[in-house]
Amino acid sequence: MTAASTLLAAPAAEPISQTQLAGAIAAYTQITQRLQESHDRLAREVARLRAELESKNRELERRSRLAALGQMAAGMAHEIRNPLGGIALYASLLASRLMQDAEGAAIATRIATGVDRLNALVNDILAFAGEIQPQKRPILLSAVLGEAHELARGRLEAAGTRLSIRCECDVEFQGDAHLLVRAIANLLFNACDAAGEGVVAITAAQVGGELEISVADSGPGVPAELLDRIFNPFFTTKDRGTGLGLAIVHRIVESHGGRIAVRNAPDGQEPGGAHFVIRLPTGAAQGAGTGNESAGLGAAAGFSAGA
Repeated sequence: MTAASTLLAAPAAEPISQTQLAGAIAAYTQITQRLQESHDRLAREVARLRAELESKNRELERRSRLAALGQMAAGMAHEIRNPLGGIALYASLLASRLMQDAEGAAIATRIATGVDRLNALVNDILAFAGEIQPQKRPILLSAVLGEAHELARGRLEAAGTRLSIRCECDVEFQGDAHLLVRAIANLLFNACDAAGEGVVAITAAQVGGELEISVADSGPGVPAELLDRIFNPFFTTKDRGTGLGLAIVHRIVESHGGRIAVRNAPDGQEPGGAHFVIRLPTGAAQGAGTGNESAGLGAAAGFSAGA
């Protein structure tokens, strides 16, 4: 048989049916869709990681600036404190010698008052500049909130501010009670100044592996253009104040491995002013009770009571 006859004798290839063609197209389309979905997921993950990296870089840069500022401020504070002690002493001596001179005594008293304010500023600078090393021990969330309220009670009562505290889940966790009480009390002072005769609300809950503590007020809120600067040292919107209170709060929260943020309440949410939210890792937190109002807080904090 010749080669030509062999070719003529070979069976012809079967034509591809429409069903087979449709199946191949469907399989190709499915593979393409999966590849596109994988590409989209990777693109989203890359975008998320880039945003996270940028955020971490900004935070690192901020910490570097704050460290340099803290060192400079600490040096200045020590230099200022020494002459302030002398001024305070001489103002006290002058006031005692001018007991019969009302006008002179009043001037000496004003000098002493000014020195006290400068001393308070120096103390705040040193507190901000110093290294914060929490002495962590097992503490109850309710105890921290109750002690912070006691510190702020006088200021709240003087301003006529109503305070409510809602502890959705009291837990025991590792933390420095002294530092955390100071941080929450500072937030209460700010909230009181903003609310006036309005309302301040503390809400505490356990969200996943974190404690979430919110301090909200019924004041006007924080202007949007200032939200990113609110925790900067020496930044303040008050006529009087050092601008270090919130910076110290930020450092205390960070020293516990937590974070703090501020936002303005959306329309319709009460209280309608600024909301400061602290998130702290609970670690091996142990539940000490559940419910809307923790028994450990009732007497110390006065739920929804005028403070």
